[in-house]
Amino acid sequence: MTSDVLFTPLQLGPFTLAHRIVMPPLTRMRAAAPDNAPDALNAEYYGQRATPGGLIIAEATWVEPMGRPYLDVPGIQTEKQIAGWRGITEAIHAKGGIAFLQLWHAGRIGHSSTKPGGALPVAPSAVAPAGEFPNAAGQRVPFETPRALELDEIPALIETFRQGARNALAAGFDGVEVHGANGYLLEQFLQSRINRRTDRYGGSLENRTRLLREICEAVAEIVGPGRVGVRLSPYGIASDTHEDDPMTLYTHVVETLAALDLAFIHLVEPRASGVGMREIDRAEQPQGATLFRPLWPNVLISTGGHTPESAARLVASGDADAIGFGRHFISNPDLPLRVKRGVPLTHYDRPTFYTKGPKGYTDYPFLESAAE
Repeated sequence: MTSDVLFTPLQLGPFTLAHRIVMPPLTRMRAAAPDNAPDALNAEYYGQRATPGGLIIAEATWVEPMGRPYLDVPGIQTEKQIAGWRGITEAIHAKGGIAFLQLWHAGRIGHSSTKPGGALPVAPSAVAPAGEFPNAAGQRVPFETPRALELDEIPALIETFRQGARNALAAGFDGVEVHGANGYLLEQFLQSRINRRTDRYGGSLENRTRLLREICEAVAEIVGPGRVGVRLSPYGIASDTHEDDPMTLYTHVVETLAALDLAFIHLVEPRASGVGMREIDRAEQPQGATLFRPLWPNVLISTGGHTPESAARLVASGDADAIGFGRHFISNPDLPLRVKRGVPLTHYDRPTFYTKGPKGYTDYPFLESAAE
């Protein structure tokens, strides 16, 4: 069977994965304000998708309230949030799964109506994204021009990620993934079109990469480098991002991260940028895993637009070690079993991606029998 290569063991830091099919972070908008804490429904959802030796990277989770772009996404700051996440890690561990939490700050993506005290979103520089964004009332309004972070604010920002890692451990997570992709704060610092700073966090490749490196170092101090991953989207276009020469930038980024001996990098394939909102086919774009594999010595996860067949080919080639399936993991809670058996996958219901309740969340069917 062509998928056999996906069911060989993989060493990820101190963990041995039983298979190469990863559930990547998937924002689902089911952690309502004001608590922004996961609950029993979220635990059921993650528990359904856990498998022995399978890696689940939980959804983007803000490390401090200024980093929250939407009202209904989870945090990892308060005791209630930590307790809610603990219910999820217990559900994953009960199935023998491995749980990482994605630590997130949205930066300029957001609206003042969702920020503490109505403050403007923050960013490396006062450069507004093109387009519109929903305010707290759900109305789509033009993006606001963010406030540029002051140099003396950056140490406290780094500390929010460090504390987020501590809180993730307290919630029972096995490790963390730093969100450096999809147009959010850390990618904003990387990109020259957005980052116009003239201090030590702007200008040169080294300076624009500095914040990502320092946050990864801070998080690794808490959980250990073998329990840290980083998500990147080198050719992404999400949230009005774009770099004229992404290969030069991300060659430097990947080489910088490789020196930290982190457990993995997690690449969003270019063809997948923006697919959370609509069906997009950017098949003409280069494949990130193939481009950056020679620069990365540890585990490389590729996510975006994969089929079981393309996933098996990529792992067999050595260009990736594991494959993330996002939309198909939403609609197939027993995805690894379906791939192993070569049975058809249930199609996802896009209108329920960002709604409330169990519909399109915990009500997708399993195979009739889970027996091997």
